[in-house]
Amino acid sequence: MLNRRSFLTMAGGTTASLLLASGRSFATGPSGSQNKIRIGIVGGRFGASFHFHEHPDCIVEAVSDLKADLRQRLMQTYKCSKSYPSLAELLKDKKIAAVFIATPAPDHATHVIQSLKAGKHVLCAVPVALTLEDCRRVLETVKQTGLTYMMAETSYYRQQTISVRKMYRNGDFGTIFRSAGEYHHPGLEVLYFDEHKKPTWRHGLPPMLYPTHCTAFLVSVTGERLTRVSCMGWGDDSPILKNNAYRNPFWNETAMFETDKGHPFKVEVDWRAAVRNAERAEWEGNKMSFYMAHREADPQDNIVVRYAEQIGYDDAGFKHKAPVTEPYKQELWWQTDLLPAPLRHNSGHGGSHTFLTHEFIDALVHNRKPAVDIYESLAYTVPGIVAHQSALKGGESMKVPVFDPR
Repeated sequence: MLNRRSFLTMAGGTTASLLLASGRSFATGPSGSQNKIRIGIVGGRFGASFHFHEHPDCIVEAVSDLKADLRQRLMQTYKCSKSYPSLAELLKDKKIAAVFIATPAPDHATHVIQSLKAGKHVLCAVPVALTLEDCRRVLETVKQTGLTYMMAETSYYRQQTISVRKMYRNGDFGTIFRSAGEYHHPGLEVLYFDEHKKPTWRHGLPPMLYPTHCTAFLVSVTGERLTRVSCMGWGDDSPILKNNAYRNPFWNETAMFETDKGHPFKVEVDWRAAVRNAERAEWEGNKMSFYMAHREADPQDNIVVRYAEQIGYDDAGFKHKAPVTEPYKQELWWQTDLLPAPLRHNSGHGGSHTFLTHEFIDALVHNRKPAVDIYESLAYTVPGIVAHQSALKGGESMKVPVFDPR
């Protein structure tokens, strides 16, 4: 088993921080703190897939959902006896220091702002918001309150992303001059209507308003910001798309971004297509490239390609430099002491849920910024909002605002 000291040596670190993020540190710190964080969980579907009750520095104080059966589910998951019928009621609980918001995406901005103004630290599901104005409102509230905001972006802590971040910081890639991210979720229309045939918040959701599973793959590795985009959408005359609240005509959207370092980054988000289900990325460098497997079940399909000087021949007999291609055996970081012992097990979205649980709680215990803080979260979210605007304008090239204080 890889321990923290040997990982730091491999990564070239000499401090007690794990430099897994570009320009940001991920501190494990000792567990079992006297300063236990009392958290409230809001949202009984996605909210039930995390592990706060297992964290040695956390107590699940209360849970909430509008539906009684989902409140019951949360209480069973987190072994918690206290529940509230609404977020507003939960926020009145003075014992609660932080909340995890796992409510529908259109409600995120309102619920986050409401929680921050009630004096609670916030972990929120993706994305930050669905409009630029709401993104600005969330940012201003975080700044005004001085409280912690973190977005629960799963791609940040997928096992391959952790490895690629380490490789990048070690200089293995040289320069990552081109990259791509894919979020293919064919069949999403099965979630468009509830059991009463009423539209859900997902009905017609523009693909690029849910971009963070892709954008995090690059931004969290290199620290680059996406500054310009041209995006194209595809839709058809399916009645399923008609009369959606977003007035969105597209099933699928493909964006070509430019970064602040002048590098191209392609993002594909597809809801209905003959494509492989995937949340994956490719990072191409002048010294090394990394290609993620298409399925979590096939980790042996991760591929590393290294630049080499030997001469090979193509299928026409012409000489060329022959790169070295090899399978990459993925380290299971959730088995290591990057996590407290009770959290060292596999979890949702490529092993990321235990990491997200720990990062939020550990940041609060040690009074530090979380890896996916408000600025990092906006860097994942905002480009998609502008990309969808570009698609509605036939692919017009548009500037992406950058909210970083740098």
